[in-house]
Amino acid sequence: MSSHKPVVVVVDAQTPGNVGTIARAMKNFGLSDLKLVDPPPLDPGGEAYGFAGHAREDVLPNAEEVSFEDVVATYHTVGCTAITGEDSRRHRRFPYTTPAELADSLQTVDSRTAIVFGREGRGLYNEEIEQLDEICSIPASDDYPVLNLGQAATTVLYELRDLTVDETQLPDREHERAAEDDIERFYDYFGTFLDAQRYNDRKREKTQRLMRRLIGRAHPTGREIHTLLGALRRATEQLNHRQELLDQYDEPDRFGDETAGDGDTEQTGDDA
Repeated sequence: MSSHKPVVVVVDAQTPGNVGTIARAMKNFGLSDLKLVDPPPLDPGGEAYGFAGHAREDVLPNAEEVSFEDVVATYHTVGCTAITGEDSRRHRRFPYTTPAELADSLQTVDSRTAIVFGREGRGLYNEEIEQLDEICSIPASDDYPVLNLGQAATTVLYELRDLTVDETQLPDREHERAAEDDIERFYDYFGTFLDAQRYNDRKREKTQRLMRRLIGRAHPTGREIHTLLGALRRATEQLNHRQELLDQYDEPDRFGDETAGDGDTEQTGDDA
């Protein structure tokens, strides 16, 4: 991984709010070095600082105004654009990488890199693009691929987060898979559950195999597999109890022969 975090360069932004939005995205994703080429006025009481969030405390006030030529001469440059060449015959905007591909590429390069964003609406000019080292473009709908400047910067910086953020607010998603004997016990009890519901014998083997594949892909934790096992046990007990009740109702009346006629009444009348 590069020892240098990328710098962010915004060329000729027309709206102070977009500069503030980009500064905020930089703060979100662990970047602090903002370079501005021909920026609009950034009034501390104005739109840029209003949109910057906590980046108003460091990223935005420390932004440096530079020339485009200085950026090209100092950094390995990556120009961001929504418009790309259609094939290899057009070299200004081709070849290009997606932000995710750019992140993979920069993982293996130790260089001072500048991520360069252009103007709202018009982006980077062709003569500017020609001076940059790489082109990056965000995959978007062919019907409307042009993103707002702040949105584009946020998307690109998000994809670069593995290069710039050491730790996020999210908890560790790694977990320990349940012990294999516990998982096997679940599979065995799943068979018992199928028995309790009188499952179709012709489909049983396939169903058990599907359950094994499903659990195998899920990598359940010990707590998860024990919870599932507990639910299966309860369902099995209820099914067995229900079947016991049904079996009782299906038994022949043990007293039927002994009590036959007990309810008959003596016939009286003219025919007695």
